[in-house]
Amino acid sequence: MAKRGGFPGGMPGNMANIMKQAQRMQRQMEEKQKELEVREYSASTGGGAVTVTVSGKKEMLSVKISPEACDPDDVEMLEDLILTAANEAMKKAEDDSQALMNSVTGGLGGLGGGLGF
Repeated sequence: MAKRGGFPGGMPGNMANIMKQAQRMQRQMEEKQKELEVREYSASTGGGAVTVTVSGKKEMLSVKISPEACDPDDVEMLEDLILTAANEAMKKAEDDSQALMNSVTGGLGGLGGGLGF
């Protein structure tokens, strides 16, 4: 009897389709990762007193501080504003990254975790 739906060497046709889908998904994820790397995310705190911008690579690109936020008697408040804005900008980048990867993987857990996102 002849084997049905297979390749020489015993790989079933179903497995070949799964491999093709996985390769396509990997290419799509790599494209999305490149797309994310050029995006920028900004967050402001203190009513716009501090604005931090980060890249999709999660690198800080800029910190803008309004002169009103520079109170020499309250440096701790300025530090807190910078920290909060930086964390919020990073969170925006992470959320966008997760959303894009989920659009490729269909929400499958564990896929894309090796991309550093």
